[in-house]
Amino acid sequence: MILIDAALDEGGLLKSCRIEGHAGSGPRGYDIVCAAVSVLARTAVVTLSGREGISVRGEAPERGKFWLETGCVESGRVFLSAVGAFLLEGLGSVAREYPDCCTMKIYTERRNK
Repeated sequence: MILIDAALDEGGLLKSCRIEGHAGSGPRGYDIVCAAVSVLARTAVVTLSGREGISVRGEAPERGKFWLETGCVESGRVFLSAVGAFLLEGLGSVAREYPDCCTMKIYTERRNK
């Protein structure tokens, strides 16, 4: 089971996302659920990295573990909002389509300034 925990700040911007586990829906290297989640997460990090006004940290320390944390100044808010919405909609779509393999929780917490 893949467990996704995403945190939004009070304004609805993506603050962090942690992903752990394996879907178990196919053989290693051929699991479409794991592939979908991995591609969405990696694409979000690459898209946000180097973007002016946005800071992003992330790591995949081992198979089945991934995390990212974001920060932004006013000039990066719109872009972070769009990428965060895309990521969460994509991950949510995977979780809805494969509920036995993937679950997602989204919660709101304060962003440290």
